[in-house]
Amino acid sequence: MFSQEQVTGLHGATAYDRDGDKIGKVGAVYYDDRTDEPTWITVHTGLFGTNETFVPVQGAQIDGDRVTLAYDKGQVKDAPNLSEDGHLSPQDEQQLYRHYGVDYGSGDAGGRATDRSAAGYTERGVADTGRHASADRDVTSGDVEGRGAGRDTSGPNTDEAMTRSEERLNVGTETHEAGRARLRKHVVTEHQQVTVPVTHEEVTLEREPITETNRGAAYDGPAISEEEHEVTLHAERPVVDTEAVAVERVRLGKETVTDQETVGGEVRKEEIELDRGDRARTDRR
Repeated sequence: MFSQEQVTGLHGATAYDRDGDKIGKVGAVYYDDRTDEPTWITVHTGLFGTNETFVPVQGAQIDGDRVTLAYDKGQVKDAPNLSEDGHLSPQDEQQLYRHYGVDYGSGDAGGRATDRSAAGYTERGVADTGRHASADRDVTSGDVEGRGAGRDTSGPNTDEAMTRSEERLNVGTETHEAGRARLRKHVVTEHQQVTVPVTHEEVTLEREPITETNRGAAYDGPAISEEEHEVTLHAERPVVDTEAVAVERVRLGKETVTDQETVGGEVRKEEIELDRGDRARTDRR
């Protein structure tokens, strides 16, 4: 069980599940109205921490600004989505207990939340059953003089107007690794055909008549004899060889492409109601 000193510094602490996985920031602590013991805490979950999820204090451990819950991250994020407006009804509490597998027991266990700047008060005040939010239990515990602004108009430290606030989405971006690309070079073999002109020699038979020019060579030697002449023929043939040549340079580059994505989240706003006794009007602006 948390001590009062631990609860005081619990708002904004980081919550982890029982396996050590980070869940989110602690938003509020809810007290049991009857026993005045901390019973529930809310943890910011969801996109950009826009949701607040109720988690039982039972079994939790505090170490500085680290809170280790007795449940796993998936069970916390799948908890019933209840409105965290400073009031937790007994029906809501039973629904949460069933989700976490905790025996609800008998009776009506109510409580109040800290660190909420007096949020969630009804016109009947904090005496209503269930769980209520309280920024200062000493100030809001009854009709005493000096109650804080937002409680009602009977205290000396309130002015003639009240402030209506609403939440707005703050959307940003973060950079994360989406993938990797690398260049690889490997060798492939392909068959190429090239047409190459080649030459060769062929034998031709040339005849010439006997003239005064060649008469001497024609009558040189015996008149009748046997003789043999031989000529060598030549031909070209293709010769294939390879050589490596550089053809281009390839490198990896990056370019930034801008896309449009739509994100959303839940925001809360306050409404001011004018009670004239016989009728009421709500200002929703």
